[in-house]
This record gives sequence, structure tokens and C-alpha cells, in this order.
Amino acid sequence: MKAKQFSFKWSILALISVLFISCLLSLNLGAISIAPMEVVQTLFGMGSPKQELILFDFRLPSIVLAIMVGAGMAISGTILQCITRNELADPGILGINAGSGLAVVLYITFFQNAAGSLSPLSTYILPLFSFLGAVLTGGLIMGLAWKRGIDAIRLILIGIGVNAGLSAIIIALQLRLEPNDFVKTMVWLSGDLWAGQWQYVWALLPWFIILSAGSFYKSHTLNVMNLGSQMTTALGIRSTRERIILLLTAVALAALGVSAGGGIAFLGLIAPHIARRIVGPKHQLLIPAAATVGAIILVLADTIGTNLLSPTEIPAGLVVAIVSVPYFLIIFMKTR
Repeated sequence: MKAKQFSFKWSILALISVLFISCLLSLNLGAISIAPMEVVQTLFGMGSPKQELILFDFRLPSIVLAIMVGAGMAISGTILQCITRNELADPGILGINAGSGLAVVLYITFFQNAAGSLSPLSTYILPLFSFLGAVLTGGLIMGLAWKRGIDAIRLILIGIGVNAGLSAIIIALQLRLEPNDFVKTMVWLSGDLWAGQWQYVWALLPWFIILSAGSFYKSHTLNVMNLGSQMTTALGIRSTRERIILLLTAVALAALGVSAGGGIAFLGLIAPHIARRIVGPKHQLLIPAAATVGAIILVLADTIGTNLLSPTEIPAGLVVAIVSVPYFLIIFMKTR
């Protein structure tokens, strides 16, 4: 036991170190490059006003947002893979991202002012729309999958069908938009971390902390659910009730991610797999490890997308998808 705890501590320390280096790299690179030592000096209040403006007003909020979105998507995928007992489950595949995305596209389409922009209250209304869209989609999937309880196979298959239907509706709505609005929604749905401002970070941070802490609190329940429904019931856990609570938690985390980062596909799929190879299947270890891995992937993806073809920016979601597809195919080929 002590050896495993020791190994976990070193694994988490290594992941946090990689995350720190990724953040430092992201702070360093951009249209205006800042040397690593100058970044450190600026963070401690010893930089020039120009460097402080670039780091604190532009780059740092985007990095904090990428950490939250990446960690939230990873935790959501971890929960969904446990509930469904399927290694290919994630918020995107089950249609949760599409439901959340449809709600946001509806809001962007119908609630713009005469100047074609959103009101200042959108900072708080947009995440609410995203959350409601994801919850309604999750409720629809659960209702259709219900057959004397939530059946995991039905949940996945119905989720795939709902995802396809909602994606078609999103495309139909986009075809009615003006060219500028069409491009805007296309970029957003591709996984653009558009909300890289402190006001959006502060709006999402409390919910992210509450939902992440709740997920970690349910680690023991997730461990028992891995043993199967019969064992879960034998150990005195109400499997249907716990599945609903955990599914709503996963939906809410995915909704927060989509509201701030658009449709980032595959992140909730690959982050838990990578973390599981590092720390094993126990969720009290897996959840923090998966959250850190998800944060690392999205921070690096955002850094690559911002700088690879500068001054043109590639949405972080596209970078994640390009990297994740080969890994997804390997997982799919190995899954029975």
C-alpha cells in the first residue's frame, strides 16, 4: 500500500511538473515572445507594464480557462466510462457536447443585439444555456435508455443516435446564419477557447470546484460500480440513484467545458485512458490524474493552435482531435 501511495505521489508530481512547464511555455510563446525568466519575473511583479498587460490580461486567463475546461472534460469522461463500463464513452460520443452546443448556438443566433454582438450579461447567461442544453440532452438520453434501470449499452447507442440528430440540427441552424455568424459558430464548435477573459474564468470557477470536489467525493462509489450492478447492489449502494447523480455531474462538467471552449472532441476519451495507465483504475487516484492530464493536453493544444500558423489561429479542439484520432483508433481496435 505504501509503495502504491509513493508511486501515486511521484506520478502526480510528475504530471503537475509537466503542466507547469506547459503553462510556462504557453506564457512564453505568442505574437510577442517573452523569455522564460522574464515570464517568472513578471509573475512576481518585476516585469514591464507591457509584459504585465500581455501575461495577466491576455495569456494567463486563457491558460486558467484551458486548465479548467481540460480537467472538467477529463473528469466527465472518467465518470461516463465507469457508469457505462465502456472505454469508448465520453461526453462528445454520448451527445452531451452536441446538446450543450445546440443550446449555445441557439442563444448566439437569437439573442444578439442590433449591432450583432451579445450583451454583457452573456458572461453568465451563456454557461447557463449550455448547462440547460446538456442537462436536457442527458435527461433525454437517460429517459430513452431507461429499461428497469439505466442500461449501459442502451445509453451508449441512444447517445450516439441523439448526437447525430442534434449535430444535424446545428448544421441546419448554421445554414440560416449570416456568413460572419456562420464562421463564428463554426470556429466555436471546433473547440475555440473563446472565453479567455477573467470575467468568464470567475463565472465558471465556483461551479468547476464544486463539481470536481463532488466527483472526487464519489470515488468509492465509482470503484464499486466497476464491479458490476449485482455487486453494487450487494454492497448496499443504490445503483440507479447513484448513476443518475454521477451522470448529472458528468453532464454539468461537460456543459461548463462546452460553454467556454466549444465542442472539444475526444479529450474526455483519451485523458482517462492515459491517466489509467499511469495510476491504475482506482478513482480516488484516477480522477485527479485524469484532470491533470486533460489540463496538460488542452494547454498544449491551445499553445500549438495559437502559434503553429501564427498569425492565423487553429482552434484548440481541432488540435486535440488531430492528436487523439490515432489514439482513439488504437483503443477501438483493442476493445472487445
